[in-house]
Amino acid sequence: MIKYGGNAMINEKVKNSVVSNIAELQNLGFRIVIVHGGGPFIKSILDKVKIESKFVAGHRKTSKEAIKYIEMTLRGEVNTEIVMLLNNKGRKAIGLSGKDAGLAIAKRRYHEEMGKKIDIGLVGDIERVDPQILYDLLEKDYTPVIACIAADAKGNTYNVNADMMAGAIAGALKADEYIVLTDTDGLRKDKDKAKSLIKNISSKEVQKLFGSSIEGGMIPKIESCQIALKNGAAIARIINGTEIDILLKALDQNSVTGTIITK
Repeated sequence: MIKYGGNAMINEKVKNSVVSNIAELQNLGFRIVIVHGGGPFIKSILDKVKIESKFVAGHRKTSKEAIKYIEMTLRGEVNTEIVMLLNNKGRKAIGLSGKDAGLAIAKRRYHEEMGKKIDIGLVGDIERVDPQILYDLLEKDYTPVIACIAADAKGNTYNVNADMMAGAIAGALKADEYIVLTDTDGLRKDKDKAKSLIKNISSKEVQKLFGSSIEGGMIPKIESCQIALKNGAAIARIINGTEIDILLKALDQNSVTGTIITK
């Protein structure tokens, strides 16, 4: 299970490396599911239509007006491009969102601060996942590519943080490995010091680092790893998605690439 997003999506050389690695791994027998974000693309469209982007604890505050553009961008632009690139590498990729075949049901997320609930708009958390459509597609050698949009039981659409959605799906799939592509080498004790990279840590130990080593955009990434592990994924790994051929390195049998989080 791979969460794909960030700068790895906008640099053409890196993008080609990620897609080529995925295709090569599949040719070696790996069964891969991809969940993607699209932050840079969403920011671009929201800037064009003059809708302010504001983040609260790593989640984009989402108005009723913004959700239309976010869904259009994720499903109509980002998802279709990833599918096309994989198909061009000889794979049979197919685009989905949480709305398809009841894959993911969301509920509204509220940010809690100082004991108070803060409304951040149409932002959702994944309440439950039915992975059957993914098993069916994998069985037929398709590559599921999932945009981080989901609806609740009443049909209301939510913008779901891609890390959180990927973690929920990785757990539901009981993934052998959940990989988060980000813009750093992994989790660091000191975010400004590359040499302070944490190579192995348990989910219990990582909990103690919130508020110090874990802040900003790293918060949902770590939380997604915890969700994945709690719900059945074997291990989680955070790696630098901007490094060429990083997926091949990470899935090498003897690899210690990035930060590995265990139960």
